[in-house]
Amino acid sequence: MTENNAPTMDYSEHEKTYAGFVAFSKIGVIACINVVLCLLIFGLGSGYSNLAGTVVLLATIIAAVIGLFAGQKGWIPSAAVFVFAGLMAILTVG
Repeated sequence: MTENNAPTMDYSEHEKTYAGFVAFSKIGVIACINVVLCLLIFGLGSGYSNLAGTVVLLATIIAAVIGLFAGQKGWIPSAAVFVFAGLMAILTVG
């Protein structure tokens, strides 16, 4: 019979990689939704909508960067910006 010379799997590294991928996916999805809200503010807003859209876009970028370094709870800053962006969209579009 032949010997099995295949290396053993490092399951702890696989689990850490998967957890990182899921965390990155959460941050990315929320950031994309925030960008769509920024486009809504820019396109349909009036008055100070350009300023509000710029502020929300910069906050989205900053929150995404902070979230990438935060680990498993990294989606929370982007979610906070999402709430802020929703309020800004209501105020500028409505």
